[in-house]
Amino acid sequence: MKKGLLISLLAASLVLMGGCGAKDEGTTQESTAVEESTASEESSAASESTAPAEGVMTHEEYVAAALDTQVTVETYVQAKQSWWEDQATVYAQSEDGAYFLYNMACSQEDYDKLTVGTKIRVTGYKSEWSGEVEITDATFEILDGSYTAAPLDVTELLGTDELINHQNEFVSFTGMTVEAAGQDESGNDVAFLYNWDGSGQEGDDLYFNVSLNGNTYTFTVESYLCDSSTDVYQAVKGLQIGDVIDLEGFLYWYEGVNPHITAVK
Repeated sequence: MKKGLLISLLAASLVLMGGCGAKDEGTTQESTAVEESTASEESSAASESTAPAEGVMTHEEYVAAALDTQVTVETYVQAKQSWWEDQATVYAQSEDGAYFLYNMACSQEDYDKLTVGTKIRVTGYKSEWSGEVEITDATFEILDGSYTAAPLDVTELLGTDELINHQNEFVSFTGMTVEAAGQDESGNDVAFLYNWDGSGQEGDDLYFNVSLNGNTYTFTVESYLCDSSTDVYQAVKGLQIGDVIDLEGFLYWYEGVNPHITAVK
């Protein structure tokens, strides 16, 4: 009797242990499924928050778009070049690339709101002028959000095909040597010219040449962007041939690279 009772008790214990084990396994599987579902939902929410709105292009899609076609992008103001007769010209950049917004429809009131970092949605037409790709005939709306680009050092990309991939971005150049930009009325070499041919005067664009690894490039202080009262305008006027300088500006294009410089050190 004792032996039979012991066997029965052992059998009952094994059944209880088995049931307990099955319950734990089911709970673990259920917990894992909930965690995976939650992670999936969080990942989906993150993707939705970073994905562009419907109808808005990524920079890659904008680059791939044909000229003279309508484009819509979301980007951030980095600098304002000019406002005239309800039209604004703006340098803009997102995390994935930059844009030059030329003569965008804009009231004076809205122009004042376009501070550095302001997020805007722009709809216009992809155009090109002497190598500069820009958005023209555009309208915009201001959105929530802010982003300010740090300058990308593109010194080593000068003279390469890759440089144009950064067109209109806020960039920097280091260790550039000032070369003669032309000659004055007395035939002496000078470090800068008013206008590209020296025909201008105080307040006009400044053109100056810098070299790296034996190649010379023409850089510009665009007077609408940085007028004669700015530090960069005065700094370029003070350059001497042979000076070695660092620069920042926007990678504008005109028959080749022609950066619009905003700072000189």
